[in-house]
Amino acid sequence: MEMDIEEFDLESGGDGRFRNGDALFGMLAELRQAGKFCDAVIRVKNQSYPIHRNIMSSCSPYFKSLFTSQAFSTKKKEITIPGLPAEIVGIIIDFAYTRTAKLTPDNIEILLPVADQYHVTGLLKLCCEYLYKSLTHENCLGILRFAQAHNCKGLEKAALRYTLKNFNRVYTLSNEYLQLNLDMVCSLLSSHQLNVSCEEYVFDAVCRWVDYNPSMRKVHMKRLLATVRLGLLPSAVFEGKVKVHRLVLNNPEVQSLIADTDAFLAELDKSEEPDFDMSLPFVRPRVPHEILFVIGGWSGGRPIKMVETYDTRADRWVICKSEDSTPRAYHGVVAIGCLIYVIGGFDATECFNSCRVFDARTKIWSEIAPMNNKRSYVSVALLDGMIYAMGGFEGPPRNPSGVISSPRLRSAERFIPKANQWTLIANMRERRSDASATTFQGEIYICGGFNGSECLCSAEVYNPKTDQWTLIPPMSTRRSGVGVITYNGAIYAVGGFDGVTRTNTAEKYSPSDRLWSPIPDMYNTRSNFGIEVIDDMMFVIGGFNGETTIYNVECYDSQSNEWYNATDMNLYKSALSACVVRDLPDVRDYVYKKADCEDRDQPLLAEGDPVPATSSGAVGQDNQLVMYSSEVERAMSYLTPSSLPSISPSSPMLTSSSSSTSST
Repeated sequence: MEMDIEEFDLESGGDGRFRNGDALFGMLAELRQAGKFCDAVIRVKNQSYPIHRNIMSSCSPYFKSLFTSQAFSTKKKEITIPGLPAEIVGIIIDFAYTRTAKLTPDNIEILLPVADQYHVTGLLKLCCEYLYKSLTHENCLGILRFAQAHNCKGLEKAALRYTLKNFNRVYTLSNEYLQLNLDMVCSLLSSHQLNVSCEEYVFDAVCRWVDYNPSMRKVHMKRLLATVRLGLLPSAVFEGKVKVHRLVLNNPEVQSLIADTDAFLAELDKSEEPDFDMSLPFVRPRVPHEILFVIGGWSGGRPIKMVETYDTRADRWVICKSEDSTPRAYHGVVAIGCLIYVIGGFDATECFNSCRVFDARTKIWSEIAPMNNKRSYVSVALLDGMIYAMGGFEGPPRNPSGVISSPRLRSAERFIPKANQWTLIANMRERRSDASATTFQGEIYICGGFNGSECLCSAEVYNPKTDQWTLIPPMSTRRSGVGVITYNGAIYAVGGFDGVTRTNTAEKYSPSDRLWSPIPDMYNTRSNFGIEVIDDMMFVIGGFNGETTIYNVECYDSQSNEWYNATDMNLYKSALSACVVRDLPDVRDYVYKKADCEDRDQPLLAEGDPVPATSSGAVGQDNQLVMYSSEVERAMSYLTPSSLPSISPSSPMLTSSSSSTSST
């Protein structure tokens, strides 16, 4: 019987019972327990179960056929079901009356096939739901094979999706992986949906499977090695690990693959601007499970409404057609599931309290409830499914001298998506706009910013349980237009404006030690940029370097303690905001396709993009709001050609900032 996981609408109580019904069934169960109106008995071995034929018929076509066929005499009170354990039959009968089942690891492997055999559809759904909720790195492959054996298509799809998404942990931790047959291993390793940040992990998975039984499995190395996209390996890994591996070095059957890869990587090294056909099997990027969205920003002397996405597997940026109707800069962005919330901002005329939401599945923009305050240069964070908007700048009319007199905001508010409502929370300890915020262990941290007269090095933390803000030790540097994010157990503060210059410095805070410590400098100075964590790396995107908006992208790896260059965006921009959306059902709509970009030549400034400058009397990036608010720029075209930046000879994806130069 085919079962689709998408049909499930079930819940489990604290007693471990999985439910699919209502109170009516409780009354029916009481009648059976009291022996009232029972008209048949099901016997299994030495156990007898009085039942009502109509109730059993309602839960299963098998029992309906049994009790309504001419072969079954209405005078016959007892039927025998051979070959089944009495407790399993008891669970089926209980389910017919209560629509609940006590499922355990001990009975699930017997109960699911029996529910399938006797066409007890509701119980089969409960069994599939139980296994779906029980998926782990250690058992997902066993559940996948179990679902395939019993034609539970929805459970099979869910288990396969879980396996591919968590493959790094599956192949390293699961003994079930070592028991797979050749066809299934090749099917997994060749999948476009396999979630690996580097093809080195696929090669490791091949070696682990072969080494479990080398005498029987090493003969399949040619087929297995073909599942590794060798052209995407860093040259150092290919030369120092793959070519010299004992399963490869003396294996004549794989030498043609090695020679082809050698030739490809050699050509890649020679090219000043390497490019290649990504449809070739051994260089085709896999489909990412996470997509980095960059929305809006400031470019060409005005706010923009462009949406770009970053494909981590192809190391390429994609311009999306699904842009909003209104341009925004100096706003905040938060992703909840596949919904992207855009908070506040500035359109070169006024600051917003309005908020928008983009559904990345349907590609539809819609309005949500406005905030209590207008907020540009706003800091946003997501905690326990609620969005927090903190500080910012209201942008009121100027006083007669032309100076904006209103102070920056101390207020903060919280949005509950289900209620579509904003509620004010406690004020921060300091006024701050152009700050940045993140969450860590149930609290919100906000760092830096601009208070209207000076850039800030202070930081504070909000406890939602007590509705209180508490100052924490200050950063080592004043930072307005800073990027703040939680990454691998620490809070990172990156870049910004110190009141004199834009900086490329960065530091991290340990909440347990209450100490800030430096990390290596970025390759580019920048403020008002996007910052996100994806593929276990911290990305910084675009921004303002003190002279102009930039399109450069870098990423930091905490394990190597190094910065790397990633591919630049298609458009120079600052005052942008970024978020990561995971597990999009239509992710292919946001990933790189070479045909989309093959006609672009060079990344350009938006038409009319000036070289931004700071006035001597202004402090912080808020200065840009004043400078550009009265400008009228000609509308930019997003169809302006832009190129694909070159790929590092040493790696098709990333280049270490310590060994390469960055274009500006």
